Amino acid sequence: MYRIVSKEILNPTVVKMDVEAPFVAKKALPGQFIILRVDENGERIPLTVADYDREKGTVSIIFQIVGATTEKLSRLEEGDFICDFAGPLGRATKTEGLKKVAVVGGGVGCAIAFPVAKRLHELGCEVHSVVGFRTKDLVILEDEFKKVSDKYILMSDDGSCGEKGLVTDALKKLLDGGEKYDEVITIGPLIMMKFVCRLTKEYGVKTVASMNPIMIDGTGMCGGCRLTVGGKTVFACVDGPEFDGHEIDFDEAMARSTIYKPFEREMHEKTCNLLNRQAK
Repeated sequence: MYRIVSKEILNPTVVKMDVEAPFVAKKALPGQFIILRVDENGERIPLTVADYDREKGTVSIIFQIVGATTEKLSRLEEGDFICDFAGPLGRATKTEGLKKVAVVGGGVGCAIAFPVAKRLHELGCEVHSVVGFRTKDLVILEDEFKKVSDKYILMSDDGSCGEKGLVTDALKKLLDGGEKYDEVITIGPLIMMKFVCRLTKEYGVKTVASMNPIMIDGTGMCGGCRLTVGGKTVFACVDGPEFDGHEIDFDEAMARSTIYKPFEREMHEKTCNLLNRQAK
């Protein structure tokens, strides 16, 4: 059992928790993930390591409430326990040797982008963070990003915060302005990453995309997280989650990501109704 030591509501649908998991915290690195079960009858879901504190033995997770399991998880409070918290899994982000990097995050994907930007900053890399949200109410980790970024650009679809437009608009402006990056690292919605990678390919800039497909066991056995990269089948849980963004078949990944959406919505509604009745 893993104790929740703190809980913070970042926006109406996104929650941050610090979980007491000393063995995971000891080994965790940016880019890796954990798989948890809320209770012994629960499903397994992957969540990226948003941060870690080796001294305190805690791991931070940030998740969006979209399905039954994240709804259950969001109802837990400080002092409650999570049944399983396995990890760290996946390959860590390659950060050594990079001198100048643009980290491009979108929506809740910024929770994954932040530890990468933080680690690069700690290594002395010049970090330009470009983050995008639909609206001001959905912005997360703004202060945290500013602390680890030499340049921080906030974009919003409706112009309610930062600059109006897409992250690709800001990245193109930087590239056209003469910025030279060793690498661009992009993390967020698939459609966003697709167009970030399409843009950087035009400029010949190496780009790494962090993928979060459907995942069950996290060991490469189930095949649920398969992707096509460079014409070959790979598994995000053991071969990734980061891949050469210019070689990912994003259209295939987007098609597969929608398979269980109706079921996910149905189970979320049923779970909300059940939990609400139990709370009365």
